[in-house]
Amino acid sequence: MARISVIMGIYNCASTLVEALDSLYAQTYQDFKIILCEDGSTDDTFEVAQQYASRHDNIVLIRNDKNMGLNYTLNRCLELVDTEYVARMDGDDISLPTRFEKEITFLENHPEYALVSCPMIYFDENGDFKTGRATAEPEKENFIKGETFCHAPVLIRHNAIMAVGGYTVSEYLLRLEDQHLWLKLYQAGYKGYNIQEPLYKMRDGRNATRRRDFITRRNEAYMRLLICRAFKLSWWHYPESFIVPFVKWIMPVSIYERIHRAE
Repeated sequence: MARISVIMGIYNCASTLVEALDSLYAQTYQDFKIILCEDGSTDDTFEVAQQYASRHDNIVLIRNDKNMGLNYTLNRCLELVDTEYVARMDGDDISLPTRFEKEITFLENHPEYALVSCPMIYFDENGDFKTGRATAEPEKENFIKGETFCHAPVLIRHNAIMAVGGYTVSEYLLRLEDQHLWLKLYQAGYKGYNIQEPLYKMRDGRNATRRRDFITRRNEAYMRLLICRAFKLSWWHYPESFIVPFVKWIMPVSIYERIHRAE
């Protein structure tokens, strides 16, 4: 039986899905299966996934009746997991060849950690443009700044993610489902680690600016409020919880893009 289940919520990624899946089959560690849940795409994502799955017997493909969001979709994937570890992957990104090998080796050698992630390389149609950074062992101060774990490259122990009920399904946590999961894990006594080597490439073109809508920033403020309460942070963190998302929302797109690419 496989040791890793790769859970993927796929949505409108027909043009990139094959490249993403190919990067998994190029891994130096191959003891995994892939659970795909198509989330009501308006393009040919499901058909592309069907064709790919027909060539690989370790792919499970399911489908939502309509678009439900990533938190709901990943929970559907988790229902089918029967392995020791759970990995994430997005349908428009690339896992570098040694990702699984290095992540599973780390968790096997460090039983005190429930999850491991890493910084990401950001790329667009013109190639790589930035390599991210990650704090090795995030503390509560990192949570309020959003400096915890990158979601897509994570490898997590199955028993840990199930112990906290998987992803929380709420309209107030859309696009923040990962941050809420880390919060629940830390509240339950688990902790994670960031390998300092980037093992994952995230496709981050101009569509990133479209995520600066009011709903996303409202949810970011809500998430920061939950963090303040959970960790009993000082009072001055509360105004910051609302000011930072608001500034990001009203910031001109050109300025936002320059800051985002320079961070």
